[in-house]
Amino acid sequence: MRFLFGDHVLDTARRELTHGGEQIAVEPQVFDLLAYLLQNRERVVSKDELLASVWGGRIVSDATLDSRIAAARRAVGDTGAAQNLIRTFARKGVRFVGEVQEEGTPAAFAPEMAAGPGRPELALPEKPSIAVLPFANLSGDPEQDYFVDGMVEEIITALSRIRWLFVIARNSSFTYKGQAIDVKRVGRELGVRYVLEGSVRRGGNRVRIAAQLIETETGAHLWADRFDGSLEDVFDLEDKVATSVAGVIEPALQAAETARSARRPTSDLCAYDLYLRAFAMFFTSQRHMRDALALLEEAIRRDPQYAPALGFAAHTCHLVASDASAPDREAIRDKGIEFGRRAVELGGDDPRVLADAAMTLAAFGEDIDAMIILVDRALALNPSYARGWHISGFLRLWAGLTDLAIEHGGMALRLSPSAQAGMTSFLIGAALFFSRRFKEAIPRLRVAIEDEPVFQTPYRFLAACYAHAGRLHEARTTIARLRAITPDVMVNYPLPFRDQQHRELYYSGLRLALGETA
Repeated sequence: MRFLFGDHVLDTARRELTHGGEQIAVEPQVFDLLAYLLQNRERVVSKDELLASVWGGRIVSDATLDSRIAAARRAVGDTGAAQNLIRTFARKGVRFVGEVQEEGTPAAFAPEMAAGPGRPELALPEKPSIAVLPFANLSGDPEQDYFVDGMVEEIITALSRIRWLFVIARNSSFTYKGQAIDVKRVGRELGVRYVLEGSVRRGGNRVRIAAQLIETETGAHLWADRFDGSLEDVFDLEDKVATSVAGVIEPALQAAETARSARRPTSDLCAYDLYLRAFAMFFTSQRHMRDALALLEEAIRRDPQYAPALGFAAHTCHLVASDASAPDREAIRDKGIEFGRRAVELGGDDPRVLADAAMTLAAFGEDIDAMIILVDRALALNPSYARGWHISGFLRLWAGLTDLAIEHGGMALRLSPSAQAGMTSFLIGAALFFSRRFKEAIPRLRVAIEDEPVFQTPYRFLAACYAHAGRLHEARTTIARLRAITPDVMVNYPLPFRDQQHRELYYSGLRLALGETA
């Protein structure tokens, strides 16, 4: 939903507040407060209602509430003295009193939510929908968190392969990790009808998984069970959980099987542990890419047929090689191509493997149309695979299909509002840049930089974008920030963009930002 008042636009789906087209930085709670006042502008909203809706009923001091209201006023150009838009009614509450128009938001720009109470609600999809929340680690050893989280990731993947089931991706459901869970709120915020929660206890060579399925609208417990076994049987346990949940959600499809039962990831738990540790490290920061790659290479050494590790190692090589100053870039590139080709050979119908390999091979120059067919196959196998849509968006971007890149990036955000939000913002920002929609691209690219400050490519796009928009001071400031990370502004390796006009737009923008003649 978009709310238009004066020169301001508040977009609840994008979680953006703009003034005259320029994005205004707003703290999450201030944004949620402002959105709630706009949604309820026909009446005075009491302090207790604001606390319940924005702070989830937590105890908050009057000073904190007053400071957030003051911040909301500043964000929309109002003051406590004037109160032209946000008016306080003594001993009653607060009301938004300005003239407002509402607009719907196109589906391609799906919500990019931050976790927390009070954020706008998502409509339920037509399909049965589920979020698998972080399982509790009952092993008494914090070092086992990676194993528990990896177990949940595998259950999510198994469920996601059920085509009739809409599954929220891991990184969005994991925004609730460590919180007291209100399943009704989770259902509203993630747009799901069901929640799966549980625990994992690992001791020695034994593991116990306990899980329960809850209907978010009523809070009713629909199903609960536990599964015991040895670590050698861990994949059978995951399949039992996934199949049981599927049967409860839709009895008519009790016979539906999870595709994972036909293909185990590996029987070598040492390689599996290494893969899980690398996966956790990969999504921590760009700084840990080489460490993650080392773990994946060790996993492959122990189990050369382990396709998920091959695919993820290929993808990691792609990101390591994106550092223009890397002295071993060519060696990493060759290694990534080898891993990618082996992953395709061994991956069968695993959507993760196919998508990772497609992105790597396309980035390193192999036939883009063939790689698009590969990622389309991955999405056909698993339509709820958020990273698959994310990768598909990048392949469309590299192929010059900017509208599809934006659409697929939006789909990734809908399936996983929090996962890789910065990278998906970069994807959409780059597509908007190539479409010459510079004003719209700038806030997307800035979000990408804020999310991962050491990732170099968004700086280059943002500098080029500013330059083409005529904002040369901001362009040169962005170049200065890039040079604090790397001395290489103009990269000396082939870009993945197949469209010659797109490459020229990019390079000419960088030349302008550097003060050179275009």
